[in-house]
Amino acid sequence: MTDDNSSKDKELEVRERAMIEAIIEGSPDAIGVVVVRLDCGCRKMAAVSEQGEPASKVIMYRDFAESICDTCKDDQGSYLRVIKQFIHWSEPVPEASVQQRIQAKVFGTGPGTTH
Repeated sequence: MTDDNSSKDKELEVRERAMIEAIIEGSPDAIGVVVVRLDCGCRKMAAVSEQGEPASKVIMYRDFAESICDTCKDDQGSYLRVIKQFIHWSEPVPEASVQQRIQAKVFGTGPGTTH
């Protein structure tokens, strides 16, 4: 069964990557896409500008589903249910100092913050 899980994980990664590319393509000011994965399997994504501001609307979706889950419908994907969050940077990737500044603005700098 490891092969089934592995191929499903790869397919989910490919789908996520396609969504990231679509968001970047539709957001001329984007230098990256913020990706927030939730414990229910739903994801939130939005393009981010060089100033660390939103460069697109927030998109919520769930793979292999017509809509997001009922929990996300109720709490809009609460940060309490985040299992991973990161920024996928566009090429050319910004300098490390720019990345750190934007990550701090987007995710905060408090204890327990994951990037």
